Amino acid sequence: MKDSLIALSKDALSSVRDLTPIVVVIAVFQVFVIRQPVDGFLSLAFGALLVVAGLAFFIFGLRIALFPIGEEIAHALAKKGSAFWLFTFAFILGFGTTIAEPALLAVAQEAARVAVKAGVIENNEEAKAAYALGLRLVVALSVGVALLLGVFRILTNWSLPIMIIGGYILVVLVTAVAPPEIVGIAYDSGGVTTSTVTVPLVTALGVGLAGSLKGRNPMLDGFGLIAFASLTPILFVLGYGIITRWT
Repeated sequence: MKDSLIALSKDALSSVRDLTPIVVVIAVFQVFVIRQPVDGFLSLAFGALLVVAGLAFFIFGLRIALFPIGEEIAHALAKKGSAFWLFTFAFILGFGTTIAEPALLAVAQEAARVAVKAGVIENNEEAKAAYALGLRLVVALSVGVALLLGVFRILTNWSLPIMIIGGYILVVLVTAVAPPEIVGIAYDSGGVTTSTVTVPLVTALGVGLAGSLKGRNPMLDGFGLIAFASLTPILFVLGYGIITRWT
């Protein structure tokens, strides 16, 4: 218990240190550029404390729960020797963490709102909800596929740079035929999928799997799954835009 409290306090201090430059920049702009009084200073200060506390608890939780869970499951599945269950777990992990990603939810809702203004969908709540859900499902499916590719690469020892470069060449080709209004959303989708919920578990999966396989180096082979998780959503959302325009 004592060790946990010490670790939590260190995470809190680390969070304060990481957030301090942001606070300083905002304060400098407020005082020397905007030159206006701050409304609701106490509310802003309380919110900043909540951010520090939330970040500290989040980092602490990653270290004591999410990272160990991901690595232990990867170790267990690798020792079991069943490629089917390993691929199944990878896909479900990618899909489940992405569909729950708060950043993706926010982007999908904003994309639905903008789609109404662009005349892509009808201006009603049902149409906007369907569009946002469809976008979230497509992105979640793409991350599930991304982890399948990443696990396959670790098992077969294929070249990560070649696969990533080939993937982005395909992105460029698909971009040329995709509807212009979906391109920005597609490229942003590659970023929002690699956020707070997805990254820790995906990283733990890759490192745990590489550490369990003979001849694999966790440093060389365990990382790279996040790159796939950033790449495949772009392709899938571009394809989603093409299909939506046709239908």
